Amino acid sequence: MSIDWEKEVAHRSDELLNDLSELLSIDSSRDVENKTKDFPLGPGPAKALQTFLHFADRDNFTTKNVDNLAGRIELGTVDAEDAIAILSHVDVVPEGPGWETNAFEPTVKDGKLYARGTSDDKGPGIAAYYAMKIIKELKLPISKPVHMILGTDEESEWVGMNHYMEKETMPKVGFSPDAEFPVINGEKGIVSFKVNFPHSSDGLVTDFNSGLRPNMVPQHAEATVTDVDGVVPNLAADFQDFLDENPDISGEINTTANKFTLKIIGKGSHAMEPFHGINAATYLAKFLNTLPLKENEKVYFNFIDQYLFLDHYGKSLQIDRHDDVMGDLTVSPDIFNFDESQADLLLNIRYPKGDTGETLTKKINQQLPVSVSAEIEGHNQLPHFVDANDPLVQSLMAAYQAHTDDKTSEPFTVGGGTYGRILKNGVAFGAMFPGDANVMHQANEYIELKKLLKATAIYADAIYRLIK
Repeated sequence: MSIDWEKEVAHRSDELLNDLSELLSIDSSRDVENKTKDFPLGPGPAKALQTFLHFADRDNFTTKNVDNLAGRIELGTVDAEDAIAILSHVDVVPEGPGWETNAFEPTVKDGKLYARGTSDDKGPGIAAYYAMKIIKELKLPISKPVHMILGTDEESEWVGMNHYMEKETMPKVGFSPDAEFPVINGEKGIVSFKVNFPHSSDGLVTDFNSGLRPNMVPQHAEATVTDVDGVVPNLAADFQDFLDENPDISGEINTTANKFTLKIIGKGSHAMEPFHGINAATYLAKFLNTLPLKENEKVYFNFIDQYLFLDHYGKSLQIDRHDDVMGDLTVSPDIFNFDESQADLLLNIRYPKGDTGETLTKKINQQLPVSVSAEIEGHNQLPHFVDANDPLVQSLMAAYQAHTDDKTSEPFTVGGGTYGRILKNGVAFGAMFPGDANVMHQANEYIELKKLLKATAIYADAIYRLIK
């Protein structure tokens, strides 16, 4: 039976775009400050989950909402362990600065749909859902069920998906539409370290902060310098010279009495590829390190300057590692807090096989200054790999190649962490195409509409190959 998947997608393109736009209009970033019993991660993630499940209820799928933390959409009725899993998420990272449009008012310009979540992961999630919808509406014969499982906290601690696994049966095989084509069959380990420093209550820098999430390169950084004794009379001029010497960043300085507020704007990016961003915090720290700082201040800002500035691979910390299959270890310093009561920063590390959280803890602490220590913050995800010859990988590759002219790209490993690693045989599959700019976690995130529809056809073909 020959099916023109792209034609079937085209018939539903307006409906797909309408559903996606409704989902994108919801600010579903984690908001535990406003959590309730009914909304354990805040109202936004729960509303997005409910909206997605409502689409499936409308289309006569069987659905389940698991305590507003996760949800399931079912195609077929065979035992869950035999199901093919499609793991997506409805939460997003915070909006962040630098948007040219409203991040939660979807806008189409030049064939691109702009909004937070278009590429990560509401766009690919809706594409995979419409792939299931096409199979259902065509009443195609299937031998295995499909469970589309939606998480609400993928960008943070995976609370939603962990809760789902406690309450429900998780399939063993499947994919996450949350990355790149053709197939990502390997994911590096992911661990964050909180590095604690002695704080300073009487120095020049009274406040320094930057960063939104552990998996986002900070685009904006700000510091307050209080110069009661007039030890930095040329601060404004020196700061301007620094900006002129570093054209990749922009910034400003504002003065009130003896207080100076310094701001730097760089470029945000996903922490899995910190070299694609411009870390505003490390630039600002580098400038602050040129000032006549007191001892504890010097320890903090000198460490950032000497160990973290433009060092994306951990060479200064002596944790750099390369694996022929999984690539290089990367380091992304993403959250910074420095004031009279605290001094710390958070390092997000993506590591290949050969290391563990324990080995990295030991290595990092050996390089830290006296009175400074590092410890794992949150959960440590181990490296994950599925052989390129696995039937799952081969089926997905065949579907991808059937709809593209790309016959040479091979399965590969990334530093990102998707829900695919949850499954014994799990991979990440689209929706970015080779050569696409990775705009995940960046301002002005978008997805190209033609490629969104192409991805939907690939997903439909792939899913049917796995279940027919």
